[in-house]
Amino acid sequence: MTAAPPPGGPGGQRLARAALSYLAEPGDPALGALLGFCDPADVLAAIRADLLPGIGPGCGDTPASRAALRRALGRWRARLPALPADADIAAACSAGIRLVCPGDAEWPGRLDDLGASRPYALWLRGSADLRSASTCSVSVVGSRAATGYGAHVAGEVAAGLGERGWTVVSGGAYGIDAAAHRGALAVGAATVAVLACGVDYPYPAGHQQLFADVAAHGVVVSEWPPGRRPARLRFLVRNRVIAALTCGTVVVEAGARSGALNTARHAAELGRPLMAVPGPVTSAQSAGCHRIIRDWGATCVTCAAEVVEMVSPLGGPGAQAPGPGAQAPGPGAQAPGPGAQAPGPGAQAPGPGARPAPGRAAAGPSRDDLDTDSARVLDAFPARGGTGAATLAVEAGVDLDTVLRCLGTLAGYGFIERCDRGWRLRRSA
Repeated sequence: MTAAPPPGGPGGQRLARAALSYLAEPGDPALGALLGFCDPADVLAAIRADLLPGIGPGCGDTPASRAALRRALGRWRARLPALPADADIAAACSAGIRLVCPGDAEWPGRLDDLGASRPYALWLRGSADLRSASTCSVSVVGSRAATGYGAHVAGEVAAGLGERGWTVVSGGAYGIDAAAHRGALAVGAATVAVLACGVDYPYPAGHQQLFADVAAHGVVVSEWPPGRRPARLRFLVRNRVIAALTCGTVVVEAGARSGALNTARHAAELGRPLMAVPGPVTSAQSAGCHRIIRDWGATCVTCAAEVVEMVSPLGGPGAQAPGPGAQAPGPGAQAPGPGAQAPGPGAQAPGPGARPAPGRAAAGPSRDDLDTDSARVLDAFPARGGTGAATLAVEAGVDLDTVLRCLGTLAGYGFIERCDRGWRLRRSA
């Protein structure tokens, strides 16, 4: 059987972007900055040769930046032994999976608004053209532990959007995400699922058929290469793509600490219209929605027609000219600046070695108390058995010094404990 042609042409640059998606975690600021002024093939060659890529004087070339780049080079090189051969990477673009890179006809231009956090490339599975599908799209997100009320509203809003020619984008999770995808599918509309794992890795496993249906009518998207498993922090990293891909974001139901608020924060930072569906004031599952309406300036919406009214000025099906004096929501107009009150990753996290905040001890340690690196290392632990620091560094995509620093933090919080094979998760973690 003849192998699929390399995902390239100029082949080297595309193949390099595919390889980089195996070596670096999405959203890595060091790699994002490098790709701003270096060809992907040159960056990949530098990683393989253990050499710093050439950095011009106008590109922030300072001793501190070079030290940070050297650390990044170490964590990328740690994954080189597991990097598939070029032929195997090319073969991954088969069985309905394809690679889309910046500059391709299918690349959604809105993702460029992420700047240095723009995806290196996207792996896709599905029948729809991603650029076309996302041109008039709305993200509908919310809690995994959705109530009957929340699931019903999400399905109705998604179906109403689909009937009006809008694509529904969500994360494929249980609860509100699933209800949104199914609402769009029920009316034969396109929907996009943005995953925190490989597009061939059905997570949650119970949504294998849902993802097949999404691929048949829309597209399944991921920054992670085929075969990559999900991790807790990857869902938060993934959320910026959901927000950037669409004309606006609707939070249907979310608790006070829901990950959906992270998507909402990204939407606000990008200047996208931010909307929320109100719920019963007695429902903890709607506390996050009420918060972003009250504190972030999100618009209260109750149906698809109101959502379309908010996003249509940006150019969508059924768009109408704004009324006298009306304006499309401007950047930053709907929410405070990054991290002002949002529970985004690391917004208020203590540094390595910090102690839990007063009043938290009685409730036990919380992942929300962890800094980003410690959360990434914790996600890298196997569910059972022990593992060593070097293995954790490769899996987490950080350098060994970072792992050693984070192990003390994680042990102090009670998430991990020593064992004969190194470290393992505590039963209560």
